[in-house]
Amino acid sequence: MKAIIIAAGRGSRLEHHTDERPKCMVDVGGRSILDHQLDALGHHGIEELHIIRGYLADRLVVDGATYHANPDWEDNNILHSLFCAESAMEGGFVSTYSDIVYSAEAVEAVLKGPGDITLVVDRLWHLAYQGRTDHPVEQAELVRVEGDRVVAVGKQVGPEGAAGEFIGLAAHTARGAELMRQTFADLCAQYDGDDTFRQGRPFRKAYLADLYEEMIDRGIDIHWAPIDGGWREIDTVQDLQAVNDALQTDPALDPA
Repeated sequence: MKAIIIAAGRGSRLEHHTDERPKCMVDVGGRSILDHQLDALGHHGIEELHIIRGYLADRLVVDGATYHANPDWEDNNILHSLFCAESAMEGGFVSTYSDIVYSAEAVEAVLKGPGDITLVVDRLWHLAYQGRTDHPVEQAELVRVEGDRVVAVGKQVGPEGAAGEFIGLAAHTARGAELMRQTFADLCAQYDGDDTFRQGRPFRKAYLADLYEEMIDRGIDIHWAPIDGGWREIDTVQDLQAVNDALQTDPALDPA
């Protein structure tokens, strides 16, 4: 299995912490966010790495990694950024946002997922939002489920009836990867980058969750792998301080 790490963005809400380095290189507990991810992935033998770079690309260097450029990182969003590495999707892959730290158990959960596309969903998501005033619940990519299938995912879902939060870690079999590529190709043929897509956003600004929602609407099964904590997002300076504090009490967040 290979990993595609979506790491093109700057992370402006981390303020001065990203002035001279990409968001995934910000220090958390004495190591970069990316180092934490590589340890969790490597724990399960995922060592073929594909990294999508954009902001300060030359400062994001990992031995043995294959790089994919997103030259339009300032003008697009996670979905289009991911597809800068479309050539790496063949045969199946794990995808991960680059601003999250997670335990090796979270990786194990997604690798054991029940379907061709599996999203890691934190059932205790609300605990991480206690006191998180700079990143409110409205920005969470929440998930509704029926049985082992995801029926809705994204910031539009809302907390009522949500099973948890999609953490940004997902696994795709070869068939799942091909279904994603087919759906994205269809959307590219249907929409110009500035055309309104979902929730009033232009297509070029679409989230990965928007693609999963489109696939669900087309009758394609998306499954979920539940976890109960063991991960954190670092999107703001407040988040960074909270994660550094959490690492002192929750060693599961640091799989090294």
